[in-house]
Amino acid sequence: MTEPTAQSTDDTLIAVRDLTLSFGPKIIQQNVSFDVRRGSIFAVMGGSGCGKSTLLKSMIGLLRPATGQILVSGEDYWAQSERRRTDINHRFGVLFQSGALWSSMTVGENVALPMEMFTDLKPPVVRRLVELKLGLVGMEHAIDLFPSEISGGMRKRAGLARAMALDPDILFFDEPSAGLDPITSARLDDLILTLRDGLGATIVIVSHELQSLFTIADDGIFLDATTHTAIAHGAPRTLRDSSDIPDVRAFMNRVSSLSPPAKTKG
Repeated sequence: MTEPTAQSTDDTLIAVRDLTLSFGPKIIQQNVSFDVRRGSIFAVMGGSGCGKSTLLKSMIGLLRPATGQILVSGEDYWAQSERRRTDINHRFGVLFQSGALWSSMTVGENVALPMEMFTDLKPPVVRRLVELKLGLVGMEHAIDLFPSEISGGMRKRAGLARAMALDPDILFFDEPSAGLDPITSARLDDLILTLRDGLGATIVIVSHELQSLFTIADDGIFLDATTHTAIAHGAPRTLRDSSDIPDVRAFMNRVSSLSPPAKTKG
């Protein structure tokens, strides 16, 4: 069994310690511990219903854990005041599964919104920064279009531009490739790698798209819905090729972990 990391190192940016997530008496995950290294692309993996998105919500401040700690640069996030958590949140950029763009706003207005809410920048400066953010994701031509006027892949890229609006050093992606065709998904993977390498961002990604994870992620954890724990830790390719846990190997290789039914004589 591959155990989650238990001790932070100098390059640890996020450290999760003995985290338990629940909704009332229902345990989602318990005693989860792992480190996210600075500059890495860290994958949260597992089957449907295992708690991947719930864990992400706790890491970005939307769900208080039942017990445990989430340390960001050594600060216990959930032990801070609301004002301090808001300050820490400004280090985060989040790409939600649907893109989560406001339909009544143009693409440019969507990207500008965090700057207008949390900075004192003048409108001409905001406009120029919006152009730069959209340029990073190849969307500068869509600045005055509405979300309904662009494709699903373009909405994902626009959502990514908005996630980068405040120059965060930590990006969280919830199923970024969901609903995209293989070519668009591969282009988004290339974009994520470019942003990591060009901006030095640390990325936490929730996904069940294995080809995408094999391409971009260099570390991760595997959450199990049956035991409600993280049962494996490591790069997706490593877990695929050498995990000694049958369910992990089966999931990462897209095969059933169940024995095939016995053949009947006809």
